[in-house]
Formats: sequence, structure tokens, C-alpha cells
Amino acid sequence: MNLYDRILKKDATIAVIGLGYVGLPIALAFARKVKVIGFDINEKRVGMMKKGIDPSQELVKDDFKNCDITFTHKIEDLKKANFFIVAVPTPIDEHNLPDLKPLIGASNTVGQALKKGDYVVYESTVYPGCTEEDCIPVLEQLSKLKYVKDFKVGYSPERINPGDKEHTITKILKIVSGCDKESLDIISKVYEIIVEPGTHKASSIAVAEAAKIIENTQRDVNIALMNELSIIFNKMNINTYEVLEAAGTKWNFLKFSPGLVGGHCIGVDPYYLTYKAESLGYHARVINSGRYVNDSMGFYVAKTCVKKIIAAGKNISKSKVLVMGATFKEDVSDIRNSKVADIVKELKSFGVKVEIVDPHADSDELKHEYGFGLNKMGKGYDGVIVAVNHKEYKQLDEKFFNSVLSKKGVLVDVKGMYKKKLKGLTYWSL
Repeated sequence: MNLYDRILKKDATIAVIGLGYVGLPIALAFARKVKVIGFDINEKRVGMMKKGIDPSQELVKDDFKNCDITFTHKIEDLKKANFFIVAVPTPIDEHNLPDLKPLIGASNTVGQALKKGDYVVYESTVYPGCTEEDCIPVLEQLSKLKYVKDFKVGYSPERINPGDKEHTITKILKIVSGCDKESLDIISKVYEIIVEPGTHKASSIAVAEAAKIIENTQRDVNIALMNELSIIFNKMNINTYEVLEAAGTKWNFLKFSPGLVGGHCIGVDPYYLTYKAESLGYHARVINSGRYVNDSMGFYVAKTCVKKIIAAGKNISKSKVLVMGATFKEDVSDIRNSKVADIVKELKSFGVKVEIVDPHADSDELKHEYGFGLNKMGKGYDGVIVAVNHKEYKQLDEKFFNSVLSKKGVLVDVKGMYKKKLKGLTYWSL
């Protein structure tokens, strides 16, 4: 009986290492069908999940029901597992270089629990070659087992989009890869237990890694083009969204829009690819240029707001600005790599008093990560920047903004939510 059949019969167990935005949904999806161990190094988070609470605030209590899952922070418990899925973050450091510490740490953990015949599948986004060059040697060293001969490894990139209730783990075609034909077949069948559209079998682990890294790199470059066009059109006094609306009438026009590019995927993954390219002696010009444009947009938004306030005849060092939204995208609590922090930092560099509100973000997390917390919304703001288009903000009207803005106050609408809706305000959007 192969490992897939044993998993179906609950004679073998799947372990998911890392229970964040990616790992927890995967663990629970499998736990509705087979036996699962959910592992996270954070004991406090594990305690919350045992009570049916998602620390990331993405899932509700009902999502934990009817699940055959054991949550743990103890490596000893992982020795009962046979099929390991690694879903830990792959961030960048302050120099925009890959930070593999969480991935190597997870490989250390799995290596201590690995047995003959076990499988390890990585889901964390990495540069092509990382699984085989960086992770597998750790597994071999800790387990004293030989790759391929004693244990199998695959790569199946995550495609979870935080806040998206439509494109969930069970609804999206899954890329899978393995170290040989047998492992590719087994890994594919295991994921097909939960993934309704099935799987796409990549020819190698490196191909699967590369496929994932270019998904977000492609989006990053396209958004960078829109951001650069926005800067150009602003100098021409042309509304970018009206231009995109007109251009979008052509059947093959790609519909991207300008905005802040943060988060743990699009704003991070391209740096993994450019890092690998540099190690091979190639400087990725297009990708790096796109990253430069997108990383500078928070500062550009803040400076434009400052210019508008000065143009209104106000003393910028005595001005007060409200920033609405602090998460990296709409309708989520995730603040990782939020470019709103760049807006706040730039405004403060001009001596502006900045207040921040957000219906989803955690004030303590913001304070710890960026040095500022949330405030209660006041009045008399010389500028209001709607930085994140949360659903709570979509119905706000001119009456509301007039009530919080001072005379000749400026409204900056980063995503163009209120275009054509406001007439009596000094208004600007990307």
C-alpha cells in the first residue's frame, strides 16, 4: 500500500508546518478528509487554534469544526507524521535580500522528525533551486537519511490570496512537482484529495519554483507600469483611471491599475528572483526597475499630499493629516510590508501631525512593526489620505469628508474609489 492510500485510510498522517495565512487553511482543508497534525513554533498561536480561533483573523470558528487535526508546538509530535507540508513565510531583510531563516528553521524541525519512506513538500515561495540547494541538505543532515533513496521531496507553491473567499485552496488548480516520477504521482494524488480542479504536474521542482516566482513578478512589473503612467499623467493633469477606463475598451488590454504594492507576496517575491539572477551574473533590469517604482509610491503619495496642502496656503509644519487604512490590502488585518508605513514616515518628515485609522488592523502590531499605532478619528484635518479601499470606506460621501476636513482641506484617494463622486473638494488620486 503506497503512502497516498495509507493517508486516505488514516493509517498515515499529514503534518503542516507553519500555521499562518497559508498553512492553517491547508491544514484544515486536509483535516476534513484525512488525519492532520498542525505545527507552529508559536505556543500562544497554537493555544488559540486549539480553541478554534484563527490568529490571522481569516477563518471563523465553524472552519475548525469536523476536522481531524491535532495542533502542537512540540517537535516530538511530528514524528507521528509521514507527509510533511512546509508553509512558512519567506520574507526579505532590510537590504531586500532573501531571508531564509524561517524556511531553514522549518527544515531543521522536519529533519528531526523524518523517517524512511516519508515525503516533504515545500509551499513557501522561493527562488528556483532553493528547495534542492538549501533545504534538502538540511533534511539529510538532521535525519541522517538519503534524499530520493530514503525520503522524497516535492514543491507545490501556495496560491492563497488573503481576504479572498472565492479563490480558496480547494478551488484553485494546484501546481505540483516531485523529485522523481513516483513522488510526483503520490504528491499529485494527495493534493487532489482537497483540490477540486486538480493539479498541474510540473516537470521538475525548479520549474514549479520558477512558475510561482513569476506569477507575482509579472503582476509587480505590470502594476509598476501603471504607477509610472500615473506619475506621467499627473504631470499632464490627466486622470489615470479615466485613461485606463478608455484603454480598457480594447479586448486585449491588460487591466491593471496603479496603487501601493506591499504585502508578503508581490512586494517581496521579485527580490528572490533578482537575487538568484545576480548570483548567476545577470542584473535583472526590468524587474528591478519595477521594484524601484513600486517601492517609491508611498513616498510619492505623501509628497503629493504635502504639495496640495502647501498650495492651499497652509503651513505644512502645523498641518494635520488623517491616513485611512494601514493594512497592505483591503479587507484584511495583515500589515506585513504595508506601504502605508512609507506614507506615514514621509509625512512625518515634513513635520506633519499624522493620525491613522483602520477597521481591521491591530494597533499594537502596527506599533511593534512600524512605530505608530491607531488613533480615534477626529476633525479639522488639512489632508485625508484614503490609502486602503476597505469596504467600510466605499460608501463614504462628500458630506463625510467635509465633516472631517478643515477649510480648503485636501482629499487623496489612492485607489480612485471616489472618482466622479466628489465635486466640491480638492481631490487627487493616482
